[in-house]
Amino acid sequence: MISPELLRRYPFFGFLNDSELKAVAMIADEVNYPDGAEVFQADSPAEWLYFLISGNGSNYFALKNPSAPYKEVYAGEINPGELFGVSGLLPPHRYTTILRANGDVRAIRMDARALRASFELDSKLGFEFMKALSLTLMQRLQDARAQIAD
Repeated sequence: MISPELLRRYPFFGFLNDSELKAVAMIADEVNYPDGAEVFQADSPAEWLYFLISGNGSNYFALKNPSAPYKEVYAGEINPGELFGVSGLLPPHRYTTILRANGDVRAIRMDARALRASFELDSKLGFEFMKALSLTLMQRLQDARAQIAD
């Protein structure tokens, strides 16, 4: 469990009222990863949703190749103040990328299953959270388009 005040510091969580902040804080903890650590692997169960506090994460697609293990393709950076591991909220709840710590990383880790269950109980919370998540994903899509255009 983390302090609701930690969540309150970040604009992403601004849509949460006090009781919702407490509910999310109850299913979250703070984690640290050293430089180069793999936070999650593509195609593994997405049990956690993360929010980056400090450091950076490098995101890679793992492209399967029948004649070789797989090829990693850089997909972008995760910066402080951003969600990552969003597959924990989206079926089939398996990570679609590899995320590696780029420098020392400090993050909030939320239990994705518990968060989804809270959305079932409070549809307004679920709607607002998914709306905020959608904005994050739309920005990543725009960033990817810009990267492809270059």
